[in-house]
Amino acid sequence: MNSLTPFPGRGGTSDVVAFHRTELNVILSLYGRMVAAGEWRDYGISSLRDVAVFSVFRRTAENPLYRIEKRPKLRSRQGEYAVIGMDGQVLKRGHDLRTVLRVLERKLIRPIE
Repeated sequence: MNSLTPFPGRGGTSDVVAFHRTELNVILSLYGRMVAAGEWRDYGISSLRDVAVFSVFRRTAENPLYRIEKRPKLRSRQGEYAVIGMDGQVLKRGHDLRTVLRVLERKLIRPIE
């Protein structure tokens, strides 16, 4: 699985980090469940030189609620995936994307009144 892909529009010479299709399937599956629950409304994807970011918004015109980041350089250390909160605090970091995203799935569990 290659995490570096040429960025179109810049001559294709610089490499950027991007999410793989299988990673996006996992993220978009969670995103769909959160939209259905009324928690999230919009998202944005950024592919930069060192990091790929999937940002989640409650409304389009505000700061992201959460950022799901992929940093391949941290693969051998803390893990390449991280969920970062609105205040910049790292909520979960690890090597497995599904495990890291579990911190957000807890938001779907609500007590029945």
